[in-house]
Amino acid sequence: MTKLSAEAYAIVEGRHSDPFRYLGLHKEGGKTVVRAFLPEATQVVAVGAYGDAAKLTRIHEAGLFAGAAPEGAGHYQLRARFGNNLVELEDPYRFPPVLSDYDLYLLGEGTHQRVYDKLGAHPMTLDGVEGVAFVVLAPNARRVSVVGDFNYWNPRRHPMRVRGNGYWELFIPRARAGDHYKFDIIGPRGQHLPMKSDPLAFAAEVRPKTASIVVDPAKLPRPRPAPSGINSRSAPISIYEVHLGSWRRKDGNNWLTYRELAEQLPGYVRDMGFTHVEFLPVSEHPFDGSWGYQPTGLFAPTSRFGSPEDFIALIDACHREGIGVLLDWVPGHFPDDPHGLGHFDGTALYEHADPRQGRHLDWGTLIYNYGRTEVTNLLVSNALFWLERYGIDGLRVDAVASMLYLDYSRPADAWVPNKHGGRENIEAIAFLRRFNTELYARFPQAMTAAEESTAWPQVSRPVDHGGLGFGYKWNMGWMHDTLKYIGKDPVHRQFHHGDILFGLHYAFSENFILPLSHDEVVHGKRSILGRMPGDEWQRFANLRAYYSFMFGHPGKKLLFMGCEFAQAREWTHDHSLDWHLLDRKNHAGVQALVGDLNQLYRMTPALYELDCEESGFEWLVTDDAAHNVFAWLRKGFSPRAVCVVVVNFSPNVYYNYRVRVPFAGKWREALNSDSAHYGGSNVGNAGSVEALQGNGYELNLTIPPLAAIFLVPES
Repeated sequence: MTKLSAEAYAIVEGRHSDPFRYLGLHKEGGKTVVRAFLPEATQVVAVGAYGDAAKLTRIHEAGLFAGAAPEGAGHYQLRARFGNNLVELEDPYRFPPVLSDYDLYLLGEGTHQRVYDKLGAHPMTLDGVEGVAFVVLAPNARRVSVVGDFNYWNPRRHPMRVRGNGYWELFIPRARAGDHYKFDIIGPRGQHLPMKSDPLAFAAEVRPKTASIVVDPAKLPRPRPAPSGINSRSAPISIYEVHLGSWRRKDGNNWLTYRELAEQLPGYVRDMGFTHVEFLPVSEHPFDGSWGYQPTGLFAPTSRFGSPEDFIALIDACHREGIGVLLDWVPGHFPDDPHGLGHFDGTALYEHADPRQGRHLDWGTLIYNYGRTEVTNLLVSNALFWLERYGIDGLRVDAVASMLYLDYSRPADAWVPNKHGGRENIEAIAFLRRFNTELYARFPQAMTAAEESTAWPQVSRPVDHGGLGFGYKWNMGWMHDTLKYIGKDPVHRQFHHGDILFGLHYAFSENFILPLSHDEVVHGKRSILGRMPGDEWQRFANLRAYYSFMFGHPGKKLLFMGCEFAQAREWTHDHSLDWHLLDRKNHAGVQALVGDLNQLYRMTPALYELDCEESGFEWLVTDDAAHNVFAWLRKGFSPRAVCVVVVNFSPNVYYNYRVRVPFAGKWREALNSDSAHYGGSNVGNAGSVEALQGNGYELNLTIPPLAAIFLVPES
């Protein structure tokens, strides 16, 4: 055999960093030669565009062939014999680059808003040949190969070329949608890394398998849009938070598919009166017990429940029922599974190298390096991707506090101050502002919401006014204070009166969502019903009063699945909700109440139009700690768009209780949580009460025990 060059041995041994420099068509010494590497082939012929054939010589037993090029070699093919099979192949190493110079420029400066159109796996036609273009970022790798169904998972078959600042690319002819693939990487010190899934894969195998799957995004259907204006601050927003794997199950505890969920979930959400559904993270994740909060495939809806097309069917079904779809989005951290982003090219590419910055102590996960252009560009593009490709109506951003503070949940010696010596994560702040700015610029009708558990200022204020730019912020303080209060025995509540009042001191400092989320019904906290004190009657009455208080309080609403019918046990991700409880009157009563609260909320402008404005709220009774009674007035845009809310957190009935109102005339009792229809004692005001004139106008009310009443003026 011919004496081989070092480059030839690098190809044969699967370590060449620039295979296009050796393989394919080349002019050498006045001649044009073709080189091809086809392991297991015994004969190879190059066939030119005009049909001329030139036999290639096998110059290495591993399958390296070379020879003179035929006429019309610019678009040659290879005819190879594998045993008794004669196969015609397109040579990947004759095709032009995939990324344009402009793509590389935008990727280099971190302003490419559609990274998902360029990186990952994309079926396309190049030079008249169908195949798949693969692109992956690995700037510190010595060699990257794409492996998959199309090359028998042999990393020597398809080494990629590197361009720009470390973007490896290769067009593989005749690869197609549905093929499974990964990237095989040799790190900067020559170390062979575990095979990596594609960070921009649009689909993946069902865990525990981890291969990425080629999807043709051009063939994905588009869901119909949601109703216009559903995310507005002046619109009613009541969110049903759902974990898709445990909302309802079938056939011996098996998951419902996306399409089965599409047949059941949207109709239920509609009938319950919710305006939005929010899915716990759907991005692909390896561990069921993370509930999706440790994603490895940010661009892939989890394959547990079906394909991307199936997921789109679920979104479309929600929009058909007039329901907005929100996704829980996790840009704060990612798991260190070997096939994932961690140490992706043999270095800390996506995470900080220093564990004081790059690892969450609580969760054992890795933290994105927000100071790296490629990382923030990827994350911002991912946010835009869900809204553009899947028609999602908004994103709830998880664990924002952990992103904002460098010392989040860390001992004093386990964090690195910023350049000013402070604890604020300057790069993460810049990322969040960019994320909100670009998302609202592209999708002005969308919603972003921050789960931010500290007093960080102006989370939901515009970036150009110094804010983070979110549309809404979860009101974690309200949730903690009110759950603490409602968990007390009524006899002790008078000493904790301030837990209810305190939230109104800051209720309009942000655009708030009031959350009773999945986090409040796990890890030994009990269910919401399980926190209620007293005997069975009191527990359910307390719960009905608490939910009514929530719907009368300023702020948009969020309720985790199962809470709407008083799930008795803590939520667990690996079992269905306890739907059988609806056979019991008390549980069915709570469900009926939540449905009616949603309807009242949506039909009463005073309860939502000025949700985020101080002008939409007025206290009527704040100082009756002895009776555990609170009353306030909610206001809408119109002067007569008002609603009086009275809540009694004691088990006593109060007669002749005076509450002032702005108008004379009859006031209708629009909802009474003590109604027998909900399982209550049916104490109330016989449907309406006339305002008395004295010192202004007053209602002389009968206030039911452990209950709330809503009163609106008759038109």
